[in-house]
Amino acid sequence: MESVAVKKIACVIPAYNESECVDELAKRLTEVFDTESTYEFEAIIVENGSDDDTMEKLLAINKADPRFKILQLARNFGMDGGLTAGLNVVDADAVVLMTADLQDPPEFIPEMIRKWEEGYENIYGMITERRGTGPIRAMNSKLFYWLASALTNDRITRNASDFRLVDRKVYETVRSMDERNRFVRGLFSWVGFKSTGLALARPPRFAGESKAYSLGVLTLAFKGIFAHSYAPLRLITITGFALSIIAAIATLIFAIRILLFAELPFPGYGSLICIMLIGFGVTTLFLGVAGEYLGLIYEEVKQRPNFIISTKVGITE
Repeated sequence: MESVAVKKIACVIPAYNESECVDELAKRLTEVFDTESTYEFEAIIVENGSDDDTMEKLLAINKADPRFKILQLARNFGMDGGLTAGLNVVDADAVVLMTADLQDPPEFIPEMIRKWEEGYENIYGMITERRGTGPIRAMNSKLFYWLASALTNDRITRNASDFRLVDRKVYETVRSMDERNRFVRGLFSWVGFKSTGLALARPPRFAGESKAYSLGVLTLAFKGIFAHSYAPLRLITITGFALSIIAAIATLIFAIRILLFAELPFPGYGSLICIMLIGFGVTTLFLGVAGEYLGLIYEEVKQRPNFIISTKVGITE
């Protein structure tokens, strides 16, 4: 009687200055690994250039349980850089992407596994509530998802998080994309495959401080939109065309009034100045949009890597 090969599931988890969380993370992941005993598990913790003792604690965790492996990067390459690094070295039947701060609860993984067993290939957490998040951060998230969904024809799924389980064929497709301006959750949405979302009320951080500051989150949000949509560029063309039509009609009306009634279109300078300021503002805004796309092109042309690996612990080539 032939033995059935045990399927392997790997967790890829970027960690930047998460010294206060990694021990609890390992403890709770171990409980999940032991509960789902029909699968083989490993966790690849991507140490993302921390300046605390995260690496030392990860080495101790690895020594106690070799299923926890470490990929140390040369510096902090951000969440997407860390995820990309982990996906680059992983070899498993499915991969779970999650954060190290336990806002992506390990206890949710079995629910995703059940959906994977049903035949779904991309199972992601749909955030229904963000506990422990300030009103500005929550408003930024809602605004981003609304705008990103509208500008990308729903290719970036509204309220979908990076916390997901993806089949081998899905993550291999995503990691084959060599673009430099990576917005990982957008890439997983773009590739398609059989996908479903699971409702998830996101808990607050287990400990430590959030690294998702408002300015950084907004920068990442704009990068995600610009990397997955040409709509802002089309808006420049549409607006320019509309303003040209309005200007042509207004010029015709003013010319008729001057010829027939000898009336001057503007008795004062106030309206003229306001219109000029609005025009300069719109022009500057559109130059900024074009500049963002030029910046993305510049990053692609340089062809610098998305991450640099410093050390591997427990990871074989």
